[in-house]
Parts: sequence; C-alpha cells; structure tokens
Amino acid sequence: MSANKSFSTETSERYSRALFEVSKESSELDKVEDNIKNFQILFNSSPEIKNFLKNPTQSLNKQQEVINLLSDKLEFSKNLKNFFLLLIEKRRIFFVQKISESFLKLCSKKRGEIKASLISSKELSKSELDEISKDLSVSMGSILKFDYKVDKELIGGLKLQLGSFMIDTSIKSKLKKYEQAMLES
Repeated sequence: MSANKSFSTETSERYSRALFEVSKESSELDKVEDNIKNFQILFNSSPEIKNFLKNPTQSLNKQQEVINLLSDKLEFSKNLKNFFLLLIEKRRIFFVQKISESFLKLCSKKRGEIKASLISSKELSKSELDEISKDLSVSMGSILKFDYKVDKELIGGLKLQLGSFMIDTSIKSKLKKYEQAMLES
C-alpha cells in the first residue's frame, strides 16, 4: 500500500476494480454503471440509508435484507447485488460510497473521459458549456467532463482545473497578483 493512500482508499479501489472487471467480463458494465449512479442518488439523498449502511453495529442479516430490497427496487444486475452482499459479508459495506465513486471513475477512464473542474464568475448557458467542453476535448484529444460551479467572488473570468493543471483567468486572481507585486516593491 502506498504511503499517501489511506487503508479505506486502497481497499475501495481494490473492490471497485474487482467489480469493474466482473462487470466487464459479463458485458454488464453499462448496466452496473447505471445501477451505481442510481444507488448513489438514493444513498446521498437518504440519510437513513447512509447511516444504516455505514453503521458497523447493524447485523449482517438486516443489512442483507436492505440490500436485497434495494436491489429489487432499483433493479440491480445480479453481479452488483452479489457484490453488495459480499461487501456486507466482509464487513466492508461502510466503504460503499468510496467504492462507488472509484468504480465510476474507472468507467469514465475506460471511455477516455477526463474530469475537470470549471468555475465561472457568472452562470454559463448549456451551449456555452458545451462549446468550452468541445473545444477543450479537441485540443486534449479526450472527452472532457466538467464539474461546473459559479463563484461570484471571482468578479470576472473563470478557473479551469484538469488534475494538477490550472488555468485561472479570474479578475480576483489578477488583483491578488497586483496586490502581491505592490507589497513586494
């Protein structure tokens, strides 16, 4: 295990890779990805389910009942249902959020998508976002997917972050540079 990864991150990545490989081998990758997305929506919107699954004092039988019920209601693939039951059996179900996020990253990476963060000073229209995404995707040679936010404190401009690469054209940043230059002189 690498020194800068926590046990939970390392474990989550291993489980998500296992689910990814099993789903790919059984040609269910798209279905499992959709199932995971639906599960995440439910998990993040329901504090009761989140607390229940993350609570290590819950009995295995109760957790299995809940997963069986959820898998029927959300129409999970057989592989995903069995995977969740395995997580319960191995007492790893409290990692389910990290495992889900890691699995979705693997699916995105397989499609050649790159995650990026875009922050603008004003609300951008859908067509403006699509155009920025298309232009950057062409120049990067990969499909770009944005996490988009609006931050009025930027005054003007935008910030784009791709991994460790950052482009900051915000007026706030420029003003900070001028302030720093004035303080240094």
